Amino acid sequence: MHLDDSPSWSTSRQETDINVDSSAMDQAVLNLRSLILAGEHYRQVVAGAIGLGTTESQALSYLAVHGSSGQSELARDLGLTSSALTALVDRLERQGVAERVRHPRDRRRTIVSLTERGHSMVDESHRWLAATLERIDPRDLDLVSASLAVIAADLATRTSSDRVDDWADATHALPA
Repeated sequence: MHLDDSPSWSTSRQETDINVDSSAMDQAVLNLRSLILAGEHYRQVVAGAIGLGTTESQALSYLAVHGSSGQSELARDLGLTSSALTALVDRLERQGVAERVRHPRDRRRTIVSLTERGHSMVDESHRWLAATLERIDPRDLDLVSASLAVIAADLATRTSSDRVDDWADATHALPA
């Protein structure tokens, strides 16, 4: 197994001199879809287990990955309007998992941070995810980790708001 670790890793292997068997690519895409579905199911189960909604759980994951965040950035990255984010952060504060704190240099802004309870929930989730990764051969863990990072970064880029036009020619569902 080989991971192209160059900064401009291409998801289109046709652009490189490496040939990927189309059945291998089809299987990899199927496995990626399965991973995404499993991740969505995981989020629903964990959210229910800890008493949060899936959007609240998504916000906790975001703060766990990216650290404290300004409300505008959090809204943008979660795909929420400003008013929807305000309601979300209100719910997170009521649950005691996040809090608003004043921005250290700009008093007009607030930062959303995890509370001790929020960190505890993230730690429990970390244990669940680590238990899954323990199934990977330790010799392959660095490669799996790097591969997951490449996939996550590419999916984030491909689905960012400034790339929405890439889907303009996609077949749309028929009206109900």
